[in-house]
Amino acid sequence: MFFFIGGVQPKTVSLKKQSRICPVCGHTSLNLKRVDNYLSLFFIPLFPVKKGIPFQICDNCRSIFDEQGYKIDMEKKGWGGRCTHCGRPVIQDFSYCPYCGKAVR
Repeated sequence: MFFFIGGVQPKTVSLKKQSRICPVCGHTSLNLKRVDNYLSLFFIPLFPVKKGIPFQICDNCRSIFDEQGYKIDMEKKGWGGRCTHCGRPVIQDFSYCPYCGKAVR
């Protein structure tokens, strides 16, 4: 008997090593990232299936900006709340958190 455990899972990829100053909190922790979807086998990401849209996120206050540096309004973009496990913002239609992978209520 053979079992195949695989699927597509999100993975956050850092695009630049250089941090910027966050306009909200003032810390030097604003990084350019992107959430890519990877085909995984036994929970090990093998290769990218779909690349996401680049965004900037502050590691200190979790503020999110687009690539040009404009703040993204979570309510207008469909972001409904935060993940109950990791506390990061998630879109209302998501069943799973794109950051930690756990089920969103």
